[in-house]
Amino acid sequence: MDISDYLRVLRRHWVLITTLTLLGLGAAAVSSMAIKPTYTAKTQLFVAIQNAGTVSELQQGNTFSQARVQSYVETVASPVVLQPVIDDLGLEATPAELSKKVSATSDSNTVIISINASDSSPVQASAIAQAVGESLIAVIDDIERTGDGDASPVRLSVITPASAPVSPAAPNTRLNLVLGALAGLAVGLGLALLRSKMDTKVIGEQDIRRITDSPILGGVAYDVDATKKPLLTQAPPQSPRAESFRQIRTNMQFAHVSHESKAILVTSSLPGEGKSTTATNLAIAMAQGGQTVVLVDADLRRPRIDDYLGLEGGAGLTTALIGSADVNELLQPWGEDQLFVLTSGQIPPNPSELLGSEAMRELIQRLEDAFDAVIIDAPPLLPVTDAAVLAQQVGGVVLVVGSGRVREPELAKSLDALTMVDADLLGVILNLVPTKGPDAYAYSYYTYQPETRPSRSRKTPPPMGSSVTKADNGGDATLARARAVARRETLTQ
Repeated sequence: MDISDYLRVLRRHWVLITTLTLLGLGAAAVSSMAIKPTYTAKTQLFVAIQNAGTVSELQQGNTFSQARVQSYVETVASPVVLQPVIDDLGLEATPAELSKKVSATSDSNTVIISINASDSSPVQASAIAQAVGESLIAVIDDIERTGDGDASPVRLSVITPASAPVSPAAPNTRLNLVLGALAGLAVGLGLALLRSKMDTKVIGEQDIRRITDSPILGGVAYDVDATKKPLLTQAPPQSPRAESFRQIRTNMQFAHVSHESKAILVTSSLPGEGKSTTATNLAIAMAQGGQTVVLVDADLRRPRIDDYLGLEGGAGLTTALIGSADVNELLQPWGEDQLFVLTSGQIPPNPSELLGSEAMRELIQRLEDAFDAVIIDAPPLLPVTDAAVLAQQVGGVVLVVGSGRVREPELAKSLDALTMVDADLLGVILNLVPTKGPDAYAYSYYTYQPETRPSRSRKTPPPMGSSVTKADNGGDATLARARAVARRETLTQ
């Protein structure tokens, strides 16, 4: 993973990371409030040698003092020092218990002893520290005497009397909050990285790029209203959703420019990725661009296009394939543009055989001769083999990837299935893409004004036995009629 991958993980799981950081901060705050405050008082003693006159004697005395200081530090925790403190202050503790509240330190190369005493009461802590210092002075003075009546060569003096502390030494609330936040942040980052490794769902463009180098023709953002209003014509002309399909239409024209076949198969890896609505809206967008388009519902297991468009689905593709009716009699016009629909017809017991038959190949050829574009909605690739069989008979395949609906191994398996049949993958369409966050598919488009096209009367559906035609805008009327005749003859053969 590079830096961009880590940044994407942070943006994708920022809620988790933030939540755990706040939880760590809260836990630290609660624990700090639950701990009883402890106050620490401090006193300092200076160790000196008495009766040292000359410089040489002073140097020897200083060396002697430094050598003895560490021994005095260890003596602080002894019962001989602490028992007098207990007796003087009337403490209900043993020397061993009191030693846990008292500590002594001394820096190297110095003759200063620091004595610290801790207690829940700041006044008591100050009293203990002062009493321990005075007791240590008395004990050392007694220990260092060389004989009866002789003065001790070492003298300890208080240079910093103990005073009652103003603020508690523990808990250190600020430090605890920092440590709690850092701990929560570390746990959040670890879980985010773990989830990103274990979660193989395809969410955005970067996830697809790890699997295939196929072009991404465009993305369609998730729209709550699309469930009730799935069609492109039900969205405002200047909406991001409408612009998405116009962009996909343009990109497909470039991706399909070198293909002689006009048939494009639209499929997905699994059900629920939005392939049928994508195929329908793509056909609508191409028809709005001035092309004559036929939309074929070849999902003979779960047909949906007739429901989306409100058309009769009882007679359609299967009817034509078994020879019960000519395809020209089954085409249904839809909308105000040159869009015609061939619904699925009755669901057969052998969809794969029908879609891979010679009759299907001839049907696609007839539609290509009569229309500018043939959009075929096929079943998903992984559950059944219908799409793979049909992919061999079309000029290109468009794979719809539903964001969060398919995992990386499943997408890779679908791509392998297309490769095995030598299908020409034109590209991938991202569907249901998040509108915000690191996986949102970015669009750069200007504010579009409503398209102005030459006014024309609504063309009536072609009569049974004739083909659908399209006259080029601004073209010669005689040439347009000649093309229409040629197309009618092709489709009715």
